[in-house]
Amino acid sequence: HYLFIVVVAVNSTLLTINTGDYIFYTDWAWTSYTVFSIGNILMISVGATYYLLFTGVPGTASYYGLIMQGYTWVAKGAWFALGYPYDFIVTPMWIPSCMLLDLAYWASKKNKHSLILFGGVLVGMSFPLFNMVNLLTVADPLETAFKYPRPTLPPYMVPIEPQVGKFYNSPVALGAGTGAVLAVTFTALGAKLNTW
Repeated sequence: HYLFIVVVAVNSTLLTINTGDYIFYTDWAWTSYTVFSIGNILMISVGATYYLLFTGVPGTASYYGLIMQGYTWVAKGAWFALGYPYDFIVTPMWIPSCMLLDLAYWASKKNKHSLILFGGVLVGMSFPLFNMVNLLTVADPLETAFKYPRPTLPPYMVPIEPQVGKFYNSPVALGAGTGAVLAVTFTALGAKLNTW
C-alpha cells in the first residue's frame, strides 16, 4: 500500500506541474482552475480515503495530505531552479481538505458510508475554496505573462476574449459544485480499493 501512496502522490505532483502553466493564459485561467480542481479532488479523494480506511486511524488522511504537500513543494522548487518565477507554480493546498476527510471519519465513529458521503462532499466543496485563497497570493497573471512572453502559441491556446458574466466566471462555485458531486464517487472508489 505504500507504493500506492507514492504513485498517487507522484501523479499529483505531475498534475500540479501542468496546472502552473495556466497563469500565462489569463483568458483561460478560470476554466483551467475548474478543470484542475476536479483533477486534484480526484487525487485527494481516492488516495486519502484508501489510506484512511486501510489503517482505520483518523488522522491518516491528513498525513497523506502532508506527503502530497511535500511532493508538490519539491515540484515548485524544481520549476524555480529552471528559471521560472517562484509564483509560477501554484501548489494546491491539500492538507485542509484532507483534515475535513479525517473529521468526517472521526465524527461518524469510523462509519465508512458517512466517510464516503459527508467526507466526499466536504472535500469537493472545500478544495476549490482553499485553493482560491491560495491563488490570491500569486502575482498578477498579466504582469507575469508580459514578463515571460510565449511567442509561439499552439492554436488551441491562443487567448480569446473573456466571456464576462458567463458560467465560468465563478470558478470556485463551479469547481465546488462539480467537486461536491464527483468527490463522493471518488471517495467510494478509494474505499472500494481496500476490498479488492
